[in-house]
Amino acid sequence: MSDSLLSVRDLTTHFPVKRGLLKKTVGLVKAVDGVSFDILPGETLGLVGESGCGKSTVGRSILRLVPATSGEVDFDGENVLAASSSRMRALRREMQIIFQDPVGSLNPRMTVGSIIGEPLQVHGLVATRDGGSELRDRVASLLIKVGLLPEHARRYPHEFSGGQRQRIGIARALALNPRFMVCDEPVSALDVSIQGQVLNLLNDLQDELGLSYLFIAHNLAVVEHFCDRIAVMYLGRIVELADRETLYANPLHPYTRALLSAAPMPDPSAERNRMMLLGDVPSPIHYFDQDDSPAAAMSADERAEMEAEADAAEEVSFVSRASLLDRPAMVAVPGQPGHFVSPHPQIAASLEQPALT
Repeated sequence: MSDSLLSVRDLTTHFPVKRGLLKKTVGLVKAVDGVSFDILPGETLGLVGESGCGKSTVGRSILRLVPATSGEVDFDGENVLAASSSRMRALRREMQIIFQDPVGSLNPRMTVGSIIGEPLQVHGLVATRDGGSELRDRVASLLIKVGLLPEHARRYPHEFSGGQRQRIGIARALALNPRFMVCDEPVSALDVSIQGQVLNLLNDLQDELGLSYLFIAHNLAVVEHFCDRIAVMYLGRIVELADRETLYANPLHPYTRALLSAAPMPDPSAERNRMMLLGDVPSPIHYFDQDDSPAAAMSADERAEMEAEADAAEEVSFVSRASLLDRPAMVAVPGQPGHFVSPHPQIAASLEQPALT
């Protein structure tokens, strides 16, 4: 999209697997294996998938917190992956991250004021000759913006609850007035009531400041509430991308349907169509001296046991994880603008162009 704030094309991030005394590279962990998407100004794109599928690595690769192997990341028309160190320093003022763990992301030896004020000092955005009054004012303003008190600046992270620590992380990310933020599962470590408070805060900040978010999560209810569009990721690649209403009303890819059907429903008596994944979760490790092995198929006894345990009132269907290993490039779904899906044998009919009459 020409009007995108962030454009990601064929992003790939591989990590070497080393063995032996000489630490010879014998394989690769293909954490991200050709990911493409766009994010518009003021938009929230949700990135969902099971643990280990590469969601967090996508966010960190975009910000160059981990080195990408190949691909392009354009932020406001500038290639982030090709930027020099000095230029990347300037770009970090525009692109920030909220980390998943509000405890591990805050230095326990620093006060909250020092944590939030450090980015302002590093980038030279506050004067130091006035005894630090400008810095204190900026920190106090940021604390108030995220729902904390100015006097909290003198405390240490261990003196706060989990939700308050996450607010401190958000204040630090906002300190440089960014336009784009990676939200790496920012509420997964919080209880439900605090999750709602943090999500409402992020919504309010987006409305006030015009922020764009890449919202990484595995809680489908949170994503449905918070995101404009949703990308479903499986084993390093995106298999389906659509706006929120379309994805939840008409999921096409078998993996997307399995994810949605696994989410608990408030009404246990409601009828639903379940889809279950058969087989073990495949490994993203690819050894140079071995053929890529498919996911182990579920044995007949295991399948029979699962079918016996399934609720008789539910209509249950199954898909093998081995059939999901082939993830071709996504194609547009006919008649559904903005809906893209990776072709799979189960949805071949949905991807056929309607005949002209």
